[in-house]
Amino acid sequence: METTAGRWWAPGRVNLIGEHTDYNDGYVLPMALPLGVTCTAAAGPGGVVRLRSRQAPGDFVDTTMAALAAGGWSEFPAWSRYPLGVIREFERRGHEVPGVHLDLDGTVPIGAGLSSSAALSCSVAIALRDLFAPAVTDTELIDIARTAENVYAGVPTGTLDQSASLLCTAGHLLFLDTRTGATEQIPFDLAAFGLTLLIIDTGTPRRLVDSDYAARRAECAAAAAQLDAPTLRDIPFAAEADRLTDPLLRRRARHVITENARVLQIAEQLRTGADPRAIAPLLTAAHQSLRDDFEVSAPPLNTAVDAALAAGAHGARMTGAGFGGSILALADRDDTPNIVTAIRESFATKGFPPPRDYTATPSAGAHRLP
Repeated sequence: METTAGRWWAPGRVNLIGEHTDYNDGYVLPMALPLGVTCTAAAGPGGVVRLRSRQAPGDFVDTTMAALAAGGWSEFPAWSRYPLGVIREFERRGHEVPGVHLDLDGTVPIGAGLSSSAALSCSVAIALRDLFAPAVTDTELIDIARTAENVYAGVPTGTLDQSASLLCTAGHLLFLDTRTGATEQIPFDLAAFGLTLLIIDTGTPRRLVDSDYAARRAECAAAAAQLDAPTLRDIPFAAEADRLTDPLLRRRARHVITENARVLQIAEQLRTGADPRAIAPLLTAAHQSLRDDFEVSAPPLNTAVDAALAAGAHGARMTGAGFGGSILALADRDDTPNIVTAIRESFATKGFPPPRDYTATPSAGAHRLP
């Protein structure tokens, strides 16, 4: 019997290591979160597209497949361009969507750097695949969701977020080579070592469309070109960045080159079953690189990292594209209450809004709900 309705879920993600490497053809190591977006979807007649979100109760979207094909996307609410972009991409690629009604509800905090937008896009993408195009592969689904963000929402992301939301498995990190698309599930059992991965949402919204994210991409491309390489992924040693005469491009390249090396080192350590405490210095080094060489941190992120480390975290860093959002901290389970308290006190002292804290448990990727 043909499926005409159902409920699907896609998670947000936190990236353990590998920031700003995805659009440089590099390596990333994310995991899915237990926070996500639920998409209740049903096939509709006559090319009608109906979109509702519990997070935007006043923004009802009622349109048609023909209207999506005609353009005029500026008339739609910004949040709706993600799911509408997914719908349009299915149709544009030859997968007929006769019409669809979508009701959305999410638990990923918006602007926290935990990929609420990818969870939104991927929940819709997997629903449309099951409803209308079951032969679509995971690889194409990732590209559909990424295109929805890049083209229709105007956010120049790579494939990290969509890959994590669709491909992660419970209890594992996803090692992804963004050039080849090759993946590996890396076991990540923190509980066995008495550890917790703490996420602190600083409450400083991250807005990629209005940020310097696109500028960082252009700087990386310029650095690679001056080093006669297709991308910075092709530069194996950080010392090669010293050939760049522009100090800004030198810093950008050094971050990407060293970040790729950190991803590979952490993946190898975790493959061998090493105590995850061993990776903590690399997490902190990543933050320093993002703060100083890539210059995408912000005062609340730095404050949270410094407070976490001072309170006993083994390692901590900003996570996500930066310019706001969240940090992660690897800590002994028994120490996490003190770390959260220390961060809250530091924020209060500096006049920042109270942060929110979460425990990151490696969770399953997108799937249909019973």
